[in-house]
Amino acid sequence: MNRIDRKFSELRAKNKKAFIAFMTAGDPSLAATEALVPALERAGADIIELGVPFSDPMADGRTIQDASFRSLARGTTPVKILELVRHVRKVTDVPIALMTYYNPVFRFGEARFMAEAKAAGVDGLIIPDLPVVEAGCLRRAAAEHDMSVVFFLAPTTTQGRMAGILKAASGFVYFVSVAGVTGARVSVPNDLARQVKMARSMTRVPVCVGFGISTPSQVRDISLFADGVIVGSAIVKEIEKNAGAKDMTVRVAAFVKKLSSVL
Repeated sequence: MNRIDRKFSELRAKNKKAFIAFMTAGDPSLAATEALVPALERAGADIIELGVPFSDPMADGRTIQDASFRSLARGTTPVKILELVRHVRKVTDVPIALMTYYNPVFRFGEARFMAEAKAAGVDGLIIPDLPVVEAGCLRRAAAEHDMSVVFFLAPTTTQGRMAGILKAASGFVYFVSVAGVTGARVSVPNDLARQVKMARSMTRVPVCVGFGISTPSQVRDISLFADGVIVGSAIVKEIEKNAGAKDMTVRVAAFVKKLSSVL
């Protein structure tokens, strides 16, 4: 049982829901990201999702796109991010998933990427542009290294296709709350609860909701019908806003605590 599976098992035993915090690795710097990981865990993050910056982040809105471009401009690479995770593992055992696009993994080599990510202390991969039907080799490599591969469901996913995605997923399923890209939104769709409940009825893998969640009230409301809540753009914005402050880590952690404390 890897860290992600163990965390959800612990949360179930306590009748709690997961709070998953996303940030772009290397924004504003790799050192800042390294400090933020344990700080966000202390602030209530059950799982940390580290974004691997990519030049064409098609699933992301402007906030995370800009963070990716800033990180790339500073020279962030997958190898440096894995080294960051190795350093982080000296101070925390929080589950860590890398959110990346398929191109960096393909260029790295699927088997090599999985082996090196596992050795560094990574627990799972989230690849939004890799459909289940094309992920056979990567899933086999992940299974060899006890790594989770998180797949996506969307409001437009048909029930038939949903069954195949749920069967292939491990760690958790990422249910996209809206049709579109990442980014904070004022509200979530009215039909979201029904769709998530249907997905949960078809699998034992936790179903977590992300995209567009930015306030404590949204976190609380979604936790009523999902196994976990993922917040990304709102945290990335908070990091950007405080990037020049000496107490940036403290400020961002305080923001995350406000979001996670409602669970």
